[in-house]
Amino acid sequence: MLAQMGITQWTLRQPQRLKGELSVQIPASARLLIITDEQADLTCDLLSDIFRSLNITADDVYCITPDNVQSIPAQTNCLCWLPGTEAELPDSLPSLRSPRLADLYQDAQAKRGLWTQIYHYDQTVTAASR
Repeated sequence: MLAQMGITQWTLRQPQRLKGELSVQIPASARLLIITDEQADLTCDLLSDIFRSLNITADDVYCITPDNVQSIPAQTNCLCWLPGTEAELPDSLPSLRSPRLADLYQDAQAKRGLWTQIYHYDQTVTAASR
């Protein structure tokens, strides 16, 4: 009926914002936040090795899309990993950056760069806990 009257009907892309759901609900148990548009297989060998090096399990990982970065609650205090994402994070959140997951599987240099970041993160956390 609206089309017959020449009125364009709009569809909301994020109706949850009208309902007041402005922040992403990150579980308190999350120790690693992966921010990516890709589907992450948390059980693959590469990710399992990364989780093991960070002393976490797949249960400690939570994934969100780059669109949700602005909605991260202020009290969030976990490591963020941005594979293939250039999103800006608050300065209070430590982060790891790498190429997209699909590229990371095949690129030895990119893996080396990620391992270096993990090593530096681990050294910082260990020094801060002393």
